Amino acid sequence: MVATKRVAYEVSRLQRLEENKKRMEELNLNKLAQDLRIQKPSPMKKMKAKAPKQPLDPSSVRRSSRVADLPPRSYKEVLIEPMGRARSYGYRRRDLSNRVYASYEDREYATQRAEDLQSGLDQDIPSFVKPMLQSHVTGGFWLGLPNHFCKKHLPNTDVIMNLVDEDGVESPTKYLAQKTGLSGGWRGFAIDHELVDGDALVFQLTDRTTFKVYIIRVNEPGDGSDQ
Repeated sequence: MVATKRVAYEVSRLQRLEENKKRMEELNLNKLAQDLRIQKPSPMKKMKAKAPKQPLDPSSVRRSSRVADLPPRSYKEVLIEPMGRARSYGYRRRDLSNRVYASYEDREYATQRAEDLQSGLDQDIPSFVKPMLQSHVTGGFWLGLPNHFCKKHLPNTDVIMNLVDEDGVESPTKYLAQKTGLSGGWRGFAIDHELVDGDALVFQLTDRTTFKVYIIRVNEPGDGSDQ
């Protein structure tokens, strides 16, 4: 019984295979399957190998017509020229850490002596007394003058004022009219005459742009006249 069924199954299987083969031939499937097994070359075009890039020659770069006539610019490192030497005034710099301040009594005494000297001068020639402070003789070296004196007797524009000491030596200084004071040149006068805090100076306007200067030393006794 079992053998009969197995024979019948085998016959049926062979019949189905035969039928499937006929259908494949009718549909031409065998030829399509065979064509798929054959590997065809890719339809993409073969790429040509690019030549390596050559380094750019700066001289061959196209230049703008605006700079075509100018020489090619060089981008090499350019050394910066050093700045000029620091400005020198020709005077020895003072050690500001060793400042000596005049006492109130010494300052007042020197000022009184200067006023006594001023009273003995020609009263028709304008003059004034100027006590020295640390800012006048060290550091900034700026000397402000009495505002009322400047407005009344000095030029209303910047000029060179000559300071003449008791020995007749002239020292040019820059007078700033708007600030009513002496700037450039005053530093040299202060250092050359070794002015210190507490000294008192008498300025006598002997000419439109000339001061005769009398110096009363704070640390030197006197009788009110150091001429």
